[in-house]
Amino acid sequence: MWKISLCDLRLHPDDHRAVAEALESNWLTMGPRTQAFEQAFALALDPLQPPAAFAVSNCTVALHMAFVALGIGPDDEVIVPSLTFVATANAALYTGATVVLADVSSPTDLTLSVDDVLAKITPKTAAVVPVHYAGQPCDMQRLVSECQRRGIAIVEDVAHAPLADALLHGGHTAALGTIGDIGCFSFFSNKNMTTGEGGMVTTRNPQLADKLRLLRSHGMTTLTLDRHRGHAYSYDVVELGNNYRMDELRAALGTSQLSRLPDNNRKRCDGLAHYQRLLAPIIGLQVPFADRLPQGRSAPHIMPVLLPVGVDRQQVQEKMKDVGIQTSVHYPPIHTFTLHKDCERVRKDHLPVTDAVAPRLLTLPLYPELSDTDIEFVCRKLAAILESMPTTEAR
Repeated sequence: MWKISLCDLRLHPDDHRAVAEALESNWLTMGPRTQAFEQAFALALDPLQPPAAFAVSNCTVALHMAFVALGIGPDDEVIVPSLTFVATANAALYTGATVVLADVSSPTDLTLSVDDVLAKITPKTAAVVPVHYAGQPCDMQRLVSECQRRGIAIVEDVAHAPLADALLHGGHTAALGTIGDIGCFSFFSNKNMTTGEGGMVTTRNPQLADKLRLLRSHGMTTLTLDRHRGHAYSYDVVELGNNYRMDELRAALGTSQLSRLPDNNRKRCDGLAHYQRLLAPIIGLQVPFADRLPQGRSAPHIMPVLLPVGVDRQQVQEKMKDVGIQTSVHYPPIHTFTLHKDCERVRKDHLPVTDAVAPRLLTLPLYPELSDTDIEFVCRKLAAILESMPTTEAR
């Protein structure tokens, strides 16, 4: 159907071999391959001081585990951007906390606005969730400084940015997901690396690591693999945990995918740069993050643009579909959903930048195998479509 799809998952022969070997091992639940994946991921984040890393069934449960480990509950508030996937907010709602929706910084920086976070902090604020939108880091240097002074936890939503870095004080960089109290990653099938479904939760705090380890598997003090190996004969339950484990098949796939992630991230960077060059001359079109210089490693995930003011986005998407190009929207803001509009535990006041950019957002295809020729085709067709379309202002 599509000449150029929004994303294009291509599994390598090594991926197939890794999963086949896991099947042949006859041990399918969380075990040695999961442990190996966790260790490899932690080392990929920081070879010198790897954080604790726990593979889980998806990023939503990683976020939920993070909030529970931090002791967040009904008397607390959690600040998250409205411009994110709904799971970021819902994971906090599961705990009984109140979600406070915050704005993004500007049309050219669609990450969480630290200024708006500071304006919305109250004595009940327990955590802030910076979402590294499109693979671009939030202003972690300033956010960490402000939250540490106030005793507020930071849970990083790193679903878009595996192995990306952020600039910190003193000109040093650090991997996203290792800077806040807890980092949460997604390995969904359209992400920079995939396990089909799956995620990872990371922390440098030993106490939080102990909590997360228990919360992932029913709060049990020993696991099935421990008993299989004869390392334990029974178990105690010391936390109200859940079954948020990853299985061996997905862990095997994850380890294989991780080995190619740095190279695929570089290819995404090249594609992003080519897009930025070609889209710059289109009148009225804005390209978020176009003037941002990378600090350390980068991991672009999606290619968002802002259509000219007044252009009908659905018509643009239909015309792009007619020429075989798939597009999407990342994201409908959380405060526009029926559930959250009607929920008393969601505060949604004063989101002017999000409200201004939301109708203009359009996501173009981006993936490692996307060729320069493909990108040129997408940009040429988008420019022609926009040139042919009147704006609501013109009408």
